[in-house]
Amino acid sequence: MGYKRSYLLLFFIGIQLYGQSEKKTDKRSFFITPEILLGKTMEANTDFPETKLQKALFVSFGSYSSQSKQRWAMELGYPKTGISLGVTDFGNTEKIGKAYTLMPFVEIGLFQKKSSRWNMNIGMGASYIDTQFDVDSNPFNLAVTTKVNWSFKSFLYYDLFQRETIKWRLGLGYSHFSNGHTRLPNQGLNSFLMSLSTHIGNQGDVLENDKINRLGEKKRYTENYFSFRAGIGQNVLSRVFNDKKEVYSVAFSGGKIINKTYKFGGGAYYRFYEQYYEHIKENKQLIEEQVPSYRENPYRYATNFGVFGSAELLLGHVGVEFDIGINIYKPFYKIDWQLSQGYFFEGDYVNLGELNSYFKVKRTVSSRLGIKYYVLNTNASPKNNVFVSAHINANLGQADFSELSLGYVYRFNLRESKK
Repeated sequence: MGYKRSYLLLFFIGIQLYGQSEKKTDKRSFFITPEILLGKTMEANTDFPETKLQKALFVSFGSYSSQSKQRWAMELGYPKTGISLGVTDFGNTEKIGKAYTLMPFVEIGLFQKKSSRWNMNIGMGASYIDTQFDVDSNPFNLAVTTKVNWSFKSFLYYDLFQRETIKWRLGLGYSHFSNGHTRLPNQGLNSFLMSLSTHIGNQGDVLENDKINRLGEKKRYTENYFSFRAGIGQNVLSRVFNDKKEVYSVAFSGGKIINKTYKFGGGAYYRFYEQYYEHIKENKQLIEEQVPSYRENPYRYATNFGVFGSAELLLGHVGVEFDIGINIYKPFYKIDWQLSQGYFFEGDYVNLGELNSYFKVKRTVSSRLGIKYYVLNTNASPKNNVFVSAHINANLGQADFSELSLGYVYRFNLRESKK
């Protein structure tokens, strides 16, 4: 399983997210937003190449959900969904290069009872970056080492001027690029940006003609669920042990779905790291010196299990999920940390990562962020559903591995009542 399949899945999900409106033939629901972004690429490491002003051009294509009768659209204030295409110049084309981005997004109105001018836009997708770390020609750019990378963008927009078919908008936000720990170094590219954009689309007419969607009897729905997933991912151990190996995972979870939109739950996961297993079995660095007993059962010490809490937004066929958990058992992470955070020269370690309080937090806290595609529309509350997903798994906020999963969800005890 190549990690690039995760990016292809994101593209497919973006197309589905954009095309979920029930009245796809109504061209009034379509909009386009050209956007200019300016900002600063933050230093990814000591002696990071000097950067000038970061410049980017994005064009977003999307649709309003105001014609939709699905519950998620009403719950989220009839958000906009679509796909963004962009080119980013990080401010040093020779050493950091440019990124070419494809990103599905969701844009939600804020403070809608008081103002229609504020919006929050969140996108997650993939980028091709044309310049990478190279030990000989580009040794001080430790940000990314692969051409294809994950990309994330979060922006707050304010409508400066509003007309019937056009809005001028000012934006402030953050962007991130990294490969999900599939190759090191991978410090990631982080930027803070301002933008000016023109939102072109006749939303006013759409809202006026579809007010009936808001006049229907509003009921509250709750239902319980049980879910199972199995995944396969890839990661590397350190800059010295930099070959990609598989991570196999399974997880069980259960919880509650509210108003067919908000999914909250918790569960347990189990993972097996092929990288850890081979490092132990082949008696590589630090095994004999620190944990020789691991060689008696390499499979056991290459595993990880824990518990997690989960929150997910259900948008028809698409789900956006964030998990945070606790690693109950991950013994090899002590070796992982020392090697991945260590300093080395010409392939030999001269310093190991320190086993400090920061290490203890990283070892304990796990997190997971990604997008799912459900075969059946979640708005219909199907009892049985299947999904595929692409996720970044992390130790706290530091990428651990990228993963592609297949899962199953069973819903039961659907209840409805008037508010």
